[in-house]
Amino acid sequence: MNKKYFKAAAPVAVLAVAFGAVQLMSAAKQAPEKKEEEQRLVSLVYTQAREQAVHLNVRTQGEVRAHTEIDLSAEVSGRIVAISDNFAEGAGFEPGETLVQLDDADYRLALARAKAGVAQAEVLLLQARAAASIKRQQWLQLNPDREPTPLQVNRPQVAEAEANLRSAQAELSDAERDLARTRIALPYRGRVASRAVGVGQYVTTNTPLGRVFATDRMEVRLPLTDAQLQELDLPMGFVAGEQNPGPQVTLSAQVGSRQHQWRGRIVRTQASVDQQTRLIYAVAEVNDPYGAGASDGAPLAVGLFVSAEAQSTRERRAVVLPREALRNADKVYVVDGDDQLDIRTVDVLSTSENRVVVASGVADGERVVTSTVANAVDGMQVQPITHLARK
Repeated sequence: MNKKYFKAAAPVAVLAVAFGAVQLMSAAKQAPEKKEEEQRLVSLVYTQAREQAVHLNVRTQGEVRAHTEIDLSAEVSGRIVAISDNFAEGAGFEPGETLVQLDDADYRLALARAKAGVAQAEVLLLQARAAASIKRQQWLQLNPDREPTPLQVNRPQVAEAEANLRSAQAELSDAERDLARTRIALPYRGRVASRAVGVGQYVTTNTPLGRVFATDRMEVRLPLTDAQLQELDLPMGFVAGEQNPGPQVTLSAQVGSRQHQWRGRIVRTQASVDQQTRLIYAVAEVNDPYGAGASDGAPLAVGLFVSAEAQSTRERRAVVLPREALRNADKVYVVDGDDQLDIRTVDVLSTSENRVVVASGVADGERVVTSTVANAVDGMQVQPITHLARK
């Protein structure tokens, strides 16, 4: 029985001894040194905010239209006997150039008759004055102490002759004006938008001949919000003058494969808000857009859709930041002196493709983050690793 008990207990004893040895070895082993993992800081790119004198810029867009565009029509009746080569769609004409010539034979005849009528009226007036003078002398010889009545010295006859002369002169002026109107011309340089008549066609008064526009200046109607109007320091109902010529405007458009720019000024604004769009419209003008005001030979053509960037006339002090520094319309991230992130709300005066102009919220010299920040938290510790110099 002792042998059987010994055989059964022997494996248990071996296991107990082995377990004890393992525990003894584990207790004698030196514990590994614990290392605390350091928190990894977010690296940020920043630039220094700079306060400087700036002119605020406003971006908008509009369509080019002519400052003067009219429907050309006949003022007298007649058959068209000649049309200038420059009176064709797209062609340009000079001031005073004859565009359409009507048959003037009847008007020359009327002018000759009017001249004859004036000559006849002048003779009748001379005769009436001579007769009145003779009658007055005769009256004074016979009645030296009495003043004659107007009828006794032919004053009504003289007045009638004078009136007839004025009437004849008026008819002469009408005849000269009608003759001049057979030659259709304009007092400004321009271009032809369309032509509606041809040689041999008979036209009457007010018959449309075509549509033309002046090329001395072009207009662009620019929509502005009330905030943009304030940025440009423009009141509603503004009209440019010598004291305030208006903000400068740069107009740009893609013509063919090239980007072109034209320079102009805002010369007036509407005095009311558009009821449909709730916008205020300003009008920019470009002088001589087909000549000196063209961009490398490209004119500011009627109907062209352009982008516009207007610059305020008043200079002001403000903080200028890169465009990428602005977050959510009015937030910027500032790295303070302890390298902690400070989320600020700023008063934005103007934004453009490259810069942001703020009135408050950031001071000159502060470090403003320009890189992307994921899950930004106010007060988080950061590592500003790069300083970008402002250009």
